[in-house]
Amino acid sequence: MSDTLFKKILVANRGEIAVRIINACRLLKIPTLAIYSTADADAVHVRMADEAIEIGPPPPLESYLALDKIIAAAKSFHCDAIHPGYGFLAENPLFPERCEEAGITFIGPSAKAMRLMGNKVEARIKMSGAGVPVIPGMKGAGADLRTFEEAAHEAGYPVLIKAAAGGGGKGMRVVHEPEELQASVEAAMREAKNAFGDDTVYLEKYLENPRHIEFQVMADNHGNTIHLFERECSIQRRHQKIIEESPSMALTPALRAQMGQAAVRAAETAGYRNAGTVEFLVDKNGGFYFLEMNTRIQVEHPVTEMTTGSDLVVEQIRIAAGEKMSEYLFRASQRGHAIECRVYAEDAENNFFPSSGNILYYEEPVGPGIRVDSGVTGGTKVGVEYDPILAKLIVHAPTRDLAIAKMIAALGDYHILGIKTSRKFMMDVLAHPEFKAGRTYTDFIPTHMQDREVDVIPAVETAAAAAALAMMKSAKPNMTAIKATTPSPWQTIGAWEIGMRITK
Repeated sequence: MSDTLFKKILVANRGEIAVRIINACRLLKIPTLAIYSTADADAVHVRMADEAIEIGPPPPLESYLALDKIIAAAKSFHCDAIHPGYGFLAENPLFPERCEEAGITFIGPSAKAMRLMGNKVEARIKMSGAGVPVIPGMKGAGADLRTFEEAAHEAGYPVLIKAAAGGGGKGMRVVHEPEELQASVEAAMREAKNAFGDDTVYLEKYLENPRHIEFQVMADNHGNTIHLFERECSIQRRHQKIIEESPSMALTPALRAQMGQAAVRAAETAGYRNAGTVEFLVDKNGGFYFLEMNTRIQVEHPVTEMTTGSDLVVEQIRIAAGEKMSEYLFRASQRGHAIECRVYAEDAENNFFPSSGNILYYEEPVGPGIRVDSGVTGGTKVGVEYDPILAKLIVHAPTRDLAIAKMIAALGDYHILGIKTSRKFMMDVLAHPEFKAGRTYTDFIPTHMQDREVDVIPAVETAAAAAALAMMKSAKPNMTAIKATTPSPWQTIGAWEIGMRITK
């Protein structure tokens, strides 16, 4: 199969998404080259790849963001394609441009589509012109405070200041009163500059208590653009998703069809190819508005895979190689219910502060309909240099109630000792009556989880981690002593020879 696809793929990422890409390449029998920083020398993705090369020291700018080094590595190891995963360089239009110059296939959209959809202001203008609903607000980026004041007055408070480039909540401020506007705009510009190197910000109406719903789109080079239904991503902390599910409880069949058509129209308008996600906000009245398009594979793509029976990363590779997307995708439907929980190395009891250290004991849950996409194992050192996501736990069941029950049980069977994780916090979210009722809005955590009671499990886990470390130390053999005192099998077997018996 690799004869018609690629000779070798460089995986320009780390952690669980790098592992995910390598697994897809194995299915297609395509060799892989992993890159790694010195902090990741013993990482799971490095051990899994067919080849690996150290790319630089831990700071991302010197390793996973070092575009010249990555291109040079691909050429040196004769890679004819690069998969960027998500994060790092995945949405930097310079990456596909540099790949094209080097004669390497970029597994993702074109630089032109990426540049258009990566700028939220330009994307809003383009989508509005195509008839895709957008949130009321500025038609372009603002250059002075007066422009923001006029737009805020027209949209009505509260309003939202957003960075034109990037995402993840960076450069974002909610403004409730006119007196707060100037300080909020200035703060958002500073944060956007630090995060993305671009201080361009704009203003739109702030929708209170919306749902965050996104549609998976796929487009090949043969004129086909489709959607693979929705994922609800309303459970967020600091504008970052932590729990996703599909289907959404908020969508009727009619609304699902409308939003799906809008997502396809958005992708076609952008001239988009490969896998992408069109994100919407849905208000209390069922009105939906274009939020942004993520020009890459999403962290939460397994939710779609579980409900549609698809393999989106395999499809990404096939589309990038010039093939038509698989026929089964055109007939895909939603089956059952899937939920994903992102397992972060962070302290949920301390405002989700990142946690670091060595994983002393690691055990994944198993069972029907349970999937773990992980980038760690026992002994992995978790630092603070990169995004704190360790793994994604995904479950699938015939109904939403069964999926919730299965996820709570699976989280309870997921043991990671030595660092703090968000596991118990997500169990509490899933068990909350409002979540079970499907009333999931983007303000769910500040509204319902601020006064949750914290039990003693973290203390118990700390004690268990200490015990595990002590056992590891006491059980670790002295290899030098063993080598010096224990004879090898070859020393004790006596005289021996290779013989052959021929029978007729």
